[in-house]
Formats: sequence, C-alpha cells, structure tokens
Amino acid sequence: VHLVESGGGLVQPGDSLRLSCKPSGFRRNDYAMGWVRQAPGKERERVSCINGYDGTTTYADSVKGRFTISRDLADNTLYLQMNNLNTEDTAIYYCAVKRSGSRWCPTYSSEYDSWGQGTQVTVSS
Repeated sequence: VHLVESGGGLVQPGDSLRLSCKPSGFRRNDYAMGWVRQAPGKERERVSCINGYDGTTTYADSVKGRFTISRDLADNTLYLQMNNLNTEDTAIYYCAVKRSGSRWCPTYSSEYDSWGQGTQVTVSS
C-alpha cells in the first residue's frame, strides 16, 4: 500500500488549501481513511476521518466547521478541504488508511496501518 499526499504549502491566515491523498495497492473503497497532523513539539492529532461503512465523517473539535473530508470512491483519492486556516493549523499532514479490523474510524491514530509521507502546511502572516 502506498499513499501519496499533495497540496500542502505556505499560506496566510484565513486562506484555504485542499490536500489530496492518492492511494495505490488496494482496490477496496470501504476502508476507513483519514488525516492526521503533527505540529513541532506536539502530539499527533486525528484531524478527520471517513468511515468505510456509510461514509460518515468525524472531525477534531479544532477543525470542525472549517475542514471537510471527502473521498472519490472511483479511485479512493482522499481529500481535505481546509478553509479559514490559522497558525494553529501549521503541521505536517498525513493521510492514513485502516485496513485491519472494523471499517469504523479509529479511536487512536495508531490503529491506522498505512501512512503517507506527509505534506507540510504552514500558516503564517
């Protein structure tokens, strides 16, 4: 399994970015997939997830109302639309997939079993 993220960059507060994650190595479109971020000196944070049963989405409180996760079922590409970015959103964003166990979104990021290499998002004025 190979996950490739793209779309990160340097933006100003209030700007938007759209991250993409292109997977390869699996064809099923019913795995839980999500985005996890890690800022310097901070713990990993589960940002958002889309479950494999019915596509229900979950979000961290810190991004609710600003970020939207989606998935193209044709090719499993995962997206994260990020609006109204602020400096607290600065982090490396990782795409991840959970292929073992249930198709519900994981409680802990360690339950994801495949990860991308990450894409840097920097929000600065």
